[in-house]
Amino acid sequence: MTTRPMIAIVLAATTGTVSAAAGPLQVTSSILVESRSAAADGTTRVALVKPSKVTPGDKVIFVLAYRNTGAQPLANVVLANPLPRQISYRSANPGSPAPDVSVDGKTFGSLDSLRVRSLDGSTRAASPNDVTSVRWRLASPIPAGAQGQFAFQAVLK
Repeated sequence: MTTRPMIAIVLAATTGTVSAAAGPLQVTSSILVESRSAAADGTTRVALVKPSKVTPGDKVIFVLAYRNTGAQPLANVVLANPLPRQISYRSANPGSPAPDVSVDGKTFGSLDSLRVRSLDGSTRAASPNDVTSVRWRLASPIPAGAQGQFAFQAVLK
């Protein structure tokens, strides 16, 4: 049995864009907001743009874009994003797979599988407000030259 090293990229961003260049895997984390405008056909066009200003209660979209700039496929890739204290997780962004989430930075799983311990020692089901980190494990190797992205929605506290 052959084991391959795991590539793990951890990003934390509070505003703007953060990049991590770890060898052939390039990862960029951006924080965006939805901008809605009327299209000529009468529909509403939704675009993701850099925010000029966000206030508590505003929805933000975290986008983690990755690209394999190397000549070989990259296997066992994990992309993780700790959430700043000012951010409350809400859900995967439409079109993006749901991430595994954590309420302690150590144990990851689906939100409905996690529990939070109260001060009195009892436990309760975790809520989106309890999430401290999100991560995606790429099931397949990233081919040389390939790229992709994951995104999740959050709210500024």
